[in-house]
Amino acid sequence: MNNGTLVRLLDVHKVYRTGEMEVRAVRGVSLEIKRGEFVALMGASGSGKSTLMNILGCLDRPSSGQYFLDDADVSGLDRDQLAEIRNRKLGFVFQSFNLLARTSARENAELPLIYSAHRLSHAQLREKADRVLASIGLTGREDHFPSQLSGGQQQRVAIARALINDPEVLLADEPTGNLDSRTSVEIMAIFQQLNERGITIIMVTHEQDIAAYARRNVIMRDGLVRHDQLVTQRSDAQAQLKNGRDAAEPM
Repeated sequence: MNNGTLVRLLDVHKVYRTGEMEVRAVRGVSLEIKRGEFVALMGASGSGKSTLMNILGCLDRPSSGQYFLDDADVSGLDRDQLAEIRNRKLGFVFQSFNLLARTSARENAELPLIYSAHRLSHAQLREKADRVLASIGLTGREDHFPSQLSGGQQQRVAIARALINDPEVLLADEPTGNLDSRTSVEIMAIFQQLNERGITIIMVTHEQDIAAYARRNVIMRDGLVRHDQLVTQRSDAQAQLKNGRDAAEPM
């Protein structure tokens, strides 16, 4: 892959078996995502988008087919190898934030560094975490616990944690699902800024208005990619915030 492709799926299937029951969650998906893209992965419940996201995030392996991440075939790696790939190349943002309740914003952001191969001193950990938190608008909140932060601020901490290892891909699973409309726009503004800096983003959402902040929409149904299209009328989160609009309001 010498054309800037970062993610490549070739005829990927995922089959779950429980006793005599067989569920074909993903049915032969082939997909390429280039470095620097912002892709929204959409579909109704049961469409296969969450299963595909788990494969993209190296949280699960395909039953058949190949998954290339940054030129490496990761589809046949064992659990330890997949964990290493996740820590080095991927950052995750979840709907429910998944922060440690008795741990400060700074310490939550530092966690991936603590488990990485890069051994940093306490001062280096603190400096990097504070820098990433500042970059997404959390200066002055470094010592706050999750209970002292709003939902939007907690999601910013989760984004900082995802970015701390300088990942190749940021994977976001319904990142605005627990947020109100205004805060959702704020999070999408951060995502658009990160994407403008060159970070590749793959985001699962079932909301069309949130998908409109991405550059490309991939729509799944019944385990297959049914539509794959560029966003022609892309929402500008910064402009919406400037004009006082929420995600549900048209420009």
